[in-house]
Amino acid sequence: MKRFHRRSLVGLLAVIAAVAISACGSSGSSSSSSSSSAAASSTSSSSTPKAGGTVTLLMGTAPDSLDPQFGYTTQAAEPDWISYTGLDTYTHADGAAGATLIPGLATTLPAISDGGKTYTVTLRKGLVFSNGQPVKASDFAYTAERAIKIPWGGSGQFITAQIKGGTAFANGKAKTISGITTDDATGKIVIHLNAPYGAFDNVLAFPALGIIPTGTPFKNEPNSPPPGVGPYMITNIVPNASFSVVKNPKWTPIPGIPSGSVNVTVKISSNIDANALSVLNNSADAFDWADTIPGSLLPQIQSQAASRFKNADLGGSTYYFFLNTKTKPFSSQLAREAVVTGLNQDALNRLGSGTLVPACYFLPPAVPGHPTAPCPYGTPGTGDLTKAKALVKQSGMAGQPVTVWSETRTPRQQWATYYTAFLNSIGFKATQKVIADATYFTTIGNLKLNPQTGFADWNQDFPNPVDFYLLLSAQAILPTNNQNFGQVNDPQINNGVTKLGQVPTSQLSSIASKWQALDEYTAKQAYAAVFGYQTFPKFMSTRMNYSAAVFHTVYGWDYSSFQLK
Repeated sequence: MKRFHRRSLVGLLAVIAAVAISACGSSGSSSSSSSSSAAASSTSSSSTPKAGGTVTLLMGTAPDSLDPQFGYTTQAAEPDWISYTGLDTYTHADGAAGATLIPGLATTLPAISDGGKTYTVTLRKGLVFSNGQPVKASDFAYTAERAIKIPWGGSGQFITAQIKGGTAFANGKAKTISGITTDDATGKIVIHLNAPYGAFDNVLAFPALGIIPTGTPFKNEPNSPPPGVGPYMITNIVPNASFSVVKNPKWTPIPGIPSGSVNVTVKISSNIDANALSVLNNSADAFDWADTIPGSLLPQIQSQAASRFKNADLGGSTYYFFLNTKTKPFSSQLAREAVVTGLNQDALNRLGSGTLVPACYFLPPAVPGHPTAPCPYGTPGTGDLTKAKALVKQSGMAGQPVTVWSETRTPRQQWATYYTAFLNSIGFKATQKVIADATYFTTIGNLKLNPQTGFADWNQDFPNPVDFYLLLSAQAILPTNNQNFGQVNDPQINNGVTKLGQVPTSQLSSIASKWQALDEYTAKQAYAAVFGYQTFPKFMSTRMNYSAAVFHTVYGWDYSSFQLK
């Protein structure tokens, strides 16, 4: 779920490669110093922040969980990122610089050896959790165990399958993860992988691997998340209503990680119109970046709040309708082609207040490997209904019942309503099933429900195409928290992801053509009905120092950059 504006692929590759080169492999103290400079430069033009204070952010959808080892939506990652720092983390900066990895709780970025299969770091001395308890190296091993056992949506592919002994631990055949060794006396942590995985540096920056205390129960604790190590901590949780992200009094500053200026009260309301008006009228301070400004209010906001609103490009997202390849009617490739051929992406863009760039490829343009070839089933736009109807008849699936799964919030419910009508118009018998926003993805991620089709989106976890292909890899099909909603199990994709995924992020430009070929193949198979790449609203009240607020390419709002005037 993201947005962006089209740019030249060559230029994007150069930017991302340059960012990644500084972030990959074995690193020394220079990484910390350079990251500090980058963080400082991102706010150097801003005035000195006002000390203290509380700002109010309005969020249209509740986080799936504020427990770092379970939460996997943008609404969860946003507060978790600054409350659960990983061994690695990201630069607190706008634009491409925000994708740069820097040391977090580790003294340096990992030293990588054994052909890319061993990662070694040393934990910083003197770290304490937000409850004052000292942090030990062995807490990282326990954190990884908890991340596997709960598990969160990406654990199967990013952690369990990568770390040696992860699968045995997940299956109850081992009491610990054999591939992780720690030394509490020295702070040394060694992680052995089953095979080289080029994005593992990025995996270590996940909030899910943000260290929590040994002994934390192996269960999701959404309303009382465990203590973490970060400049902020999450408190005062009222389920589906509000929570607070406040400065951590036990925080020990780390180079490159801002300590923050204000506390943040997050209020949850599905009334996006009211949320936008509250920020426009200064009765609230920030509009959640993952929500969409209603089209009816957009002209008013553009006119009255031009200095504190823009649709910003965070660098990589894909919005699509998933198509279940394991059940009728979309087990038929012709039926899937009918959807892709007839979809009116211009209509979907209008419903999304003009914030979508029409699309057909799974990898967005800001990610290396995005194809430049013409779309295989026609240029995105109004769609070809006549051809789509013919394909449905040819598939033998005409008249098949289809349930379209939908979120509640605007414009996602409206997109699904349009999509349902479209499916009916080309020959299916479609009905819409609306699910509460906070439980939508966990619901459609329950494999037993076997959903046929519905809305889905993806915001990059890190700037590497392997992250997007989590959604199309057989390895990601899980009984619960499944992310491969289409249950795609294609050997060409599986083998391609395994092979290409070994290449470090810093070397992606060398294999971009291979990712392009894989993404073109995926589009030809019509495994997903991609309908847009998203832009996001950066919208604040007049109380806020708008120029200082960092809009992060991975996490959206960076609360630690918020300043009151």
